[in-house]
Amino acid sequence: MSILARFSDIVKANINEVLDRMEDPSKMIDQYLRDMTEDLAEVKRETAGVMAEETRTKRLVDDNAAEIARYTDLAKKALTAGSEADARVFLEKKQKLEENAARLQEAYDAAHENAVKMRQMHDKLTADIQDLKGRREAIKAKVSVAKTQEKLNKVAPTADRAQNAMSAFDRMEEKANKMLDEANAMAQLNQEPVDEAKKLEEKYNSSSAAVDDELAKLKKELGL
Repeated sequence: MSILARFSDIVKANINEVLDRMEDPSKMIDQYLRDMTEDLAEVKRETAGVMAEETRTKRLVDDNAAEIARYTDLAKKALTAGSEADARVFLEKKQKLEENAARLQEAYDAAHENAVKMRQMHDKLTADIQDLKGRREAIKAKVSVAKTQEKLNKVAPTADRAQNAMSAFDRMEEKANKMLDEANAMAQLNQEPVDEAKKLEEKYNSSSAAVDDELAKLKKELGL
């Protein structure tokens, strides 16, 4: 495929469509930029050659026109000098140059058209590369956010399970507390009622016996 045909495909390509086909834009965009930069280098060389050809053919047209003007002037000088034969020679040369002028002009027109097309292609590719460079970081940032969102989507079910487990744990803890409270209440209910009078009687009986024993001991020590 010629450079013109291949580059025409590049110019017609829509960058967004290319990016849509990429599996991982964050990685592929750099490769795409490298490919476009390589294409640009080749197009630049081809464009320079076409522009040089345009310049060369333009120079031929201008040189030929200058020669026509020069032989016209020489014919005038020959006639002024009274030499019609010399003027005829100059005019014949002029006519040959004029015949060649049409061919040179045709070659220049074609070279000029090619140069214009190549320059448009070159400028279009250059603009696309600059545009893509400007969008590269934004594209990579979007891809990064998308990957993070994918991770969150994967983690979300785990977080839900953890939340459900915590809720179940809270319910079990509440149930355990209730069971303990009920058991303590039942233990209290199972205890026999306390006889306060009997409890006080035991207290005083115990205290009186201790006093009597102490009193008897003191009497014995005193010999009473």
